[in-house]
Order: sequence, then C-alpha cells, then structure tokens
Amino acid sequence: MTVQNENEYEDLLGLWSDLESGLGVLLGSPMSIQEFEKRVRQYDRWMQDLLRRDTDVGLYLLFQLASNSSVGYSASHALVCAVLCHLIGTELGIASEEREGLVYAALTMNIAMTTLQDELAQQLERPNARQTDAIRSHATRGQEMLVQLGVSNPLWLDTMLLHHDDSTNKGEFRTIPPAHRLARVLRVVDRYAAMISPRKSREGRSSTDSLRSIISGSDPKGDEVGHTLVRAVGLCPPGTFVRLDDQQVAVVIRRSQQANRPFVAIVLDEGGVLLKPPRLHRTANGNPGIRAALSASTVNERLNHHLILQLGAYAAQQG
Repeated sequence: MTVQNENEYEDLLGLWSDLESGLGVLLGSPMSIQEFEKRVRQYDRWMQDLLRRDTDVGLYLLFQLASNSSVGYSASHALVCAVLCHLIGTELGIASEEREGLVYAALTMNIAMTTLQDELAQQLERPNARQTDAIRSHATRGQEMLVQLGVSNPLWLDTMLLHHDDSTNKGEFRTIPPAHRLARVLRVVDRYAAMISPRKSREGRSSTDSLRSIISGSDPKGDEVGHTLVRAVGLCPPGTFVRLDDQQVAVVIRRSQQANRPFVAIVLDEGGVLLKPPRLHRTANGNPGIRAALSASTVNERLNHHLILQLGAYAAQQG
C-alpha cells in the first residue's frame, strides 16, 4: 500500500505509532503483561503486516522517527532493530525459526534496562557507576526476566544473552552455531540503529557514517552483516537525508535495484530554501547524484511528509 493522500499517510503513521506505543508498554511493564510471549509474537506479525503493505514507507517512517526524536528511545530503538533484523534475515534466507528468534530478541534485548535506556537518551553526562553496572548486566538479567515470563524458545533466549558477547565474532558466519550467528546480526543492527539516533548528549550520525564505522571498524566479522544490511535497506535507507552533487538536499523515499541510487525527494534548494512542493528525482537516471549522506539534524525545516510519500507512490507506479 503506497501513500496516495494525506488520510492514507495519517492512517499508516497511526498504525506504526500504535505498534511502537504498544511495544513501549510491553517493555516498560513486562511483569504485568499476561501471555507475554504471545504478545511479542503478535507485535512481530503486526510489524510484518505493515512491512508487506509497503516496506519503503515503513522504513521512511521508522528512520524519520528514530533520527528526529530521542523521546521514548527504547521502544523506538527496539522496533527499528526488529525491522532491520527481519529484512536482513529475509536477505540472508535464514530459516523461519531463526528469523523468529532474531526478531524476538531484537524486540526484547534491552528489557532489563528499558527505563534506564530512556533516561540515558535524555541525559547529557556519561553513565554513572550504577548505570554502567546495569548496562553491563542487562543481557543476563534480561534473559532471566524472559524465563520468568514463560519464554522457552532457546534461539530467542540465547541470541538475547549473547548480543553483546564478542565471542560470537569467532568463526565463519554460515558455520557457527545459530544463536552465535543471530547474535552477530543483532549486535551489528543494534550499533547501527544506535548511531543514527540522537541523544541529548549528541546528534545522530548519518547512515553512511554509521555503516562505515561498522564495516571498517574493529569488528571484521561485522563486514558480511553490514554488507547484507546495505543490500536490504540501501546505503541511504528511505527516511534518511542526502546532499546531491548540485548542493540540493533530498530525503530518500524508495530503494532501487542499486543500493547507492535510490529515489529521492528534493526538499531544499542549493541555497537551503525549502522547496514547495518537493520534487521527485531518480538518482539512477543521472545527475545530480548523491554526494553525501546527512544527519537528520542538518534539515531543520518542517517537511510535508505525506506529499513526499506521494512522490514515492508515483515512483513505485512508474517503476
């Protein structure tokens, strides 16, 4: 389902917002949730249904949300990670039970520090000793909480426990145990999503800077997962900003067959003036090309998102 008018945009935005809000309740008060595991599975199905309607629109809404606000960070981060894990799992062709374990772990990996994670996103100072201890132990405590909540899926539990464990870097991706493989994916996605999201203490980074840090950083085993992430969502995913060769600024609206040549909506002219209305540009068709990815903080203008996504709907129809 592409966005054809403002009502469709508001409806779809409402569905994604309701999913995020529900996830926030689930993660914020897990011990008060009846049939916790069933609820997580329901949220996964809800997420998949929204992505089937239009993956590019879903990515657009998620990246705009993740890169523009640090309010309710924990739920937003969990949802972005779950979506990216789902798309990477699809790209890798992993078995359905592995995909489920990966996505469920992404949704719940910080369940033992939900409130703290939201606090950290809002504070300027570095974590204190108490907060640091809570961060270090959250994977173990989170697994214990899931067991108390009735979760018995071993891939879910083990992937969550291992998602910060460097031992999962050892071995070739296709030959290591499933939980180690899934934890490696989750760790890369967790880092990527955290880098693009702003905190009170710093701005979010651009999508390409975040990917470059992962692929060329100190974790060589992240390379394959990082490259798979690029294939799944593009070098500059829908919802992220780019500067074109002619100095105009655009927002990515749809992926194309080439990871570095998406469909974009030009929103600022070369002088930084807001374009009304925004203008569709197919970077795969020629100049101007993309010069650089930008962080969301670069664009301070209030954008008309339903008009931008209408351009994406037109692009999808034209092929």
